[in-house]
Amino acid sequence: MKKVLYLIPIVLFTLISVLPFYVIIMMATHSTAEIFSGLVIKPGNYFLENMKTIFINKFQYCYLNSVIVSVVSTVVSVLISALTGFALSKYRFKLKKFFFLFILATMMIPGQIGMIGYVMEMKAMALSNTLMPLILVWCSNAFGVFFMTQFIGETVPDEVIESARLDGCGEFGIFTRIVLPFSKPAMATLATLIFLWSWNNFLLPLVTVYNKELYTIPLGIQALQNTYVVDFGARGAGLAFAVVPILILFCLGSKNFIKGLTAGAVKG
Repeated sequence: MKKVLYLIPIVLFTLISVLPFYVIIMMATHSTAEIFSGLVIKPGNYFLENMKTIFINKFQYCYLNSVIVSVVSTVVSVLISALTGFALSKYRFKLKKFFFLFILATMMIPGQIGMIGYVMEMKAMALSNTLMPLILVWCSNAFGVFFMTQFIGETVPDEVIESARLDGCGEFGIFTRIVLPFSKPAMATLATLIFLWSWNNFLLPLVTVYNKELYTIPLGIQALQNTYVVDFGARGAGLAFAVVPILILFCLGSKNFIKGLTAGAVKG
């Protein structure tokens, strides 16, 4: 009976979470007029027309741009965060505490405020209306640095690093052969989060990208409209395809994702 009581809220929460995604998929099979006629529960016959609409609007280029931006941003951000986390957790140097506190302080500043200066900086460097601003913004990820610093400091034994140094291993070798294998769960978790944030980013592309051929998925979905009508059926099709990579990524890395979040919660 206790198990049943535990399962009831889980089932309810699952249904509440899955229902919006189901409605989006159903929207992809209906026209805008049918969507406004009532809640769409059953599949319609307008899916091919919606697919034709999103391809006419070059949605495939938006998809490709999002893949490029998200993959490159994830790789760069995770690598820089791991290197910085290793330095802050295992090295002793002057102003170490100051740098760490400064990184924590930047997490308290709303991203919308910092975006003003960032956009001006990208414009001064002649990088506006390119994909570079969408990638460079993840090179200094304060949360990633903090997360990797805490994880490496708690999970990578100092004795192992000292033994490697005594055996003649260089610092870069220590990082690649010892720190990275120990940090796989945290890196998988951080990679999943960065990919998700970059994939769903809407505000930064909106203010830095003007060329329609450089639109990412959020901007591509927002552009599925004409002067008078918003095509919600085509937007539903675009949203359904936009969610697919996230689902695949989480299904493949769910174990490491959960392991990375819970690492260090229990000691001993």
